[in-house]
Amino acid sequence: MVVPDVAGWRRARMPRLPAEPYFAIAPDWVCEVMSPATRKIDRRRKLPMYARHGVGHAWLVDPLERSLEVMSLLRERWLLAGLASDDERVRAEPFDALELELALLWEPAAPAEPGADAPPAAPPTAP
Repeated sequence: MVVPDVAGWRRARMPRLPAEPYFAIAPDWVCEVMSPATRKIDRRRKLPMYARHGVGHAWLVDPLERSLEVMSLLRERWLLAGLASDDERVRAEPFDALELELALLWEPAAPAEPGADAPPAAPPTAP
């Protein structure tokens, strides 16, 4: 059994929360927040299992890369439906009625140190 970082169900499939402390119905959408420690598990173990259980949409959010991969299921195979990064604004399935500002997901970039963009100093010349 695997558990997604975030999951969502359409109201038509789950009109109310179950009384049990678990969900017997596979979600319609999952989101995995990737890290170096979970990247392989998310892609190689979790995504195939979500496909086998008919999860229709998956998002892979990578805070270090500042990216969002949007995937849709077609005949038990994941198709890349969109890829966005940094401060893009996106409409991502299945929430494409709403615009998502990706910059809100990322930790603000550290301010550049003064002179960080300056070219390297020339080596001293002999007299």
